Amino acid sequence: MSASLFNRAKEIIPGGVNSPVRFYEPYPFFASYGKGSKIITEEHDTLIDYCLGYGSVLLGHAYVDVINAVKAQLDKGNIFCVPTEKEIRLSELIIEMIPNMEMVRLMNTGLESTMHSIRLARAFTKKKKVVKFDGCYHGAYDYVLVSPGSSASSASDEGNLQSSMKETLLLPYNDIAAIEDVVKQDEDIACIIVEPVLANMGLVLPMADYLSKLRKITEKEEIVLIFDEVVTGFRLSPGGASEYFGVTPDIMTLAKSIGNGFPLSAIVGKKKIMELLSPKGTVFQGSTYAGNPTSVTAGIATLEKLKDFKNDLYPKLSRFSDTLTIGIKDHIKDLKIGASVNHISSMFQLFFTHEQIKNASDVRKSNQLLYKKLFSELLKSGIFIPPSQFETCFISYSHDDDDIDKTMDAFAKALKKVKEIE
Repeated sequence: MSASLFNRAKEIIPGGVNSPVRFYEPYPFFASYGKGSKIITEEHDTLIDYCLGYGSVLLGHAYVDVINAVKAQLDKGNIFCVPTEKEIRLSELIIEMIPNMEMVRLMNTGLESTMHSIRLARAFTKKKKVVKFDGCYHGAYDYVLVSPGSSASSASDEGNLQSSMKETLLLPYNDIAAIEDVVKQDEDIACIIVEPVLANMGLVLPMADYLSKLRKITEKEEIVLIFDEVVTGFRLSPGGASEYFGVTPDIMTLAKSIGNGFPLSAIVGKKKIMELLSPKGTVFQGSTYAGNPTSVTAGIATLEKLKDFKNDLYPKLSRFSDTLTIGIKDHIKDLKIGASVNHISSMFQLFFTHEQIKNASDVRKSNQLLYKKLFSELLKSGIFIPPSQFETCFISYSHDDDDIDKTMDAFAKALKKVKEIE
């Protein structure tokens, strides 16, 4: 079924998919529906899902509280293009959960939130240049498609404006000396944008005090610090990576988990910067679908659940992540495979390399053929992880102990197959 569907798709959809990360050889499976921690394919196979919409589905597929709230809203209308009280309620929830933030502008996608955050930083500082880090993915537009992560890692610069890309300064992640050098050499830096935890280059964690040192440098040099928490927002903790690491940026971008997979994003930031947005300020940002009642309703239902059940939800996610990664590491050790595992909260990833993974360069040295073998073998056992080494595995609130046990058994079998070709 999936093979025939993919053949149909190739005739009318470029490459047969609507986002490059969804393709893998020989063709991707097609989903029929999802429930809880599972995806059911068009072939009626049930897969335990660790891709979870690339981190979007924090509570689980078709989570009943979110779906029921959205169904009720749909009976009242799905878009008005005038304000609703729900937009205020969602913004209040975000401010309540995110430490030291003051204002919110709702949008639809992570790309929108990062793009407009950069524009805000330029308007606030009256400077032009952007610092980003090798392997960080902030969306598909010229300024940030400079050595990006995710499926864009192998993309060319074709179609991009080189004049725009020249305003972006690229640095290695986890290297404070590189940041100190560039801010000394260039006085035209408007902002530094960073995934506080790299989740689009596999999973790369910040070294001790890296984020706090980054905060001190940007404050001293009057550079706007943007945390791209499109992935980590609400995943690492109710207040995202900012709360988890105790570091407050000037601007934070949110998406994915904010609405348990519904198209919804936000810029959250300091009032003195956020008030530059129109109509009060002069930085234009507009969208027909921004703040639409359907997505906003999903966001309210999601965040209310996270707030009310945080003392159960986050410890459960961390416990499952710890159990899986410890088990995987034990199998790697027993099989004497050259591999390592990074994990934090509800996120984990396996790399086939002896080196410690601390930046994008380290990830690129890992054996991607072995990762593809792992992906293939796990899929045969009913476990779906991201097809690409440059993505991250996620756990949802709907996963249970039985899912974890089955996953551990599948990893044991898959790693034995990987060992055969290592």
